[in-house]
Amino acid sequence: MTWLRQVLDDIAEDSPRVDLAERTIRIHERRRRTVTALVAAVTVTVIVLGATAGVRLLPTERQDSSGTGGVADLPDRGVGPLSHAYKTFCNPSEGAAPPDCRDGAWRVVTRAGRTYHVPDALTGFSSPLAISQDGRRIAYYAVKESTFKVRELDSGDELAAPVKIPTAWLGSISHLLMSDDGRFLAFTKRPPLKDPAMLIDMRERMTRPLPNGGNPIGISKDGDTVMLAEYSPKSRLQMMSHLWTTSTAGNQAAVTLPRAYKFGALAPDGETVVGLENRMTSNFKPCLTGALAHLDARTGKVRRKVTVSGLPTKTHNVSLRAWLNPREITVIAIPNPVCMGKLLPAADDAPATTTDPPYVTVTAYALNVETGKARRIGGYTAQDFFGLVLPGHEGTL
Repeated sequence: MTWLRQVLDDIAEDSPRVDLAERTIRIHERRRRTVTALVAAVTVTVIVLGATAGVRLLPTERQDSSGTGGVADLPDRGVGPLSHAYKTFCNPSEGAAPPDCRDGAWRVVTRAGRTYHVPDALTGFSSPLAISQDGRRIAYYAVKESTFKVRELDSGDELAAPVKIPTAWLGSISHLLMSDDGRFLAFTKRPPLKDPAMLIDMRERMTRPLPNGGNPIGISKDGDTVMLAEYSPKSRLQMMSHLWTTSTAGNQAAVTLPRAYKFGALAPDGETVVGLENRMTSNFKPCLTGALAHLDARTGKVRRKVTVSGLPTKTHNVSLRAWLNPREITVIAIPNPVCMGKLLPAADDAPATTTDPPYVTVTAYALNVETGKARRIGGYTAQDFFGLVLPGHEGTL
């Protein structure tokens, strides 16, 4: 049960008083563990990152193979809209790895239930992938091109970024956000290294620098405004405007918030961010998530609060993701072992295990931001939050 000790160590770091992202990085260096799996506010994200295995969403995945039990590589063209993407790590401490497992590799699943490997995508922990809102294109780090690439799934058309990005620039935790039309990519990472984060215009073949450390949670249609969010060591929102129309980001609005939040993606109105109040402390109590706050994206001012119902916040960690429509945002929930009464292993200094985390059930909900009521929309089997990617702009934990 060493993996559980490791998870609980991370949850202990869930207090706003500590730098959770740096904690995550140190833990990753000690081997893939479920640190990010069960921590609702470990770091800024989307994403779209971490070790995940065996994801399934109804209708049941069909393995595309020639009868060998394997999974086919992504075809050159003719792939329908995606339901989700996930990573596979192949040595789980409990349960079996999915068929034809490739360690640290990405798979995509169509709405029709067909599953494909993405063979040219970078494998490992820090290898982000994004899916457009309509599910018809993906963006990821392509090994051959040594940079990010956008791929149209039906036509098979591909476009690589105009600048090479060494893998060393990806940091320990990297974030990738794609605009709905695939024209713009926003890339950031943690720790905030000197190597540049950037906004990429795939059509005009230009780039602009972005601050490192934040997580991009919104891009305007013209790509001239990007919204960044941070959780640790304090919750922070930063809106960068006039990225292409001036030589520098001419209008930067950054605000540090007095309360810790789990943010979602920038709202469709381009002016609002919703966040769940994070009330978990370093001793795991209370095992609760607070109200949903509607925040002004520029000032951080709370416009209104809504009481949330229908989410398993007393037993699960929850994370806000992409918007389903102007009134509903996606929430995913993963079991929290402490809040479910699991005991800590005896030794605090137990050696790191060489296995990957076990499978757990990740449940997706649609949360009405006006009424606070949630409804279940799907279920997945996964190892953590960060290796499970859904269509649309991802939020941050």
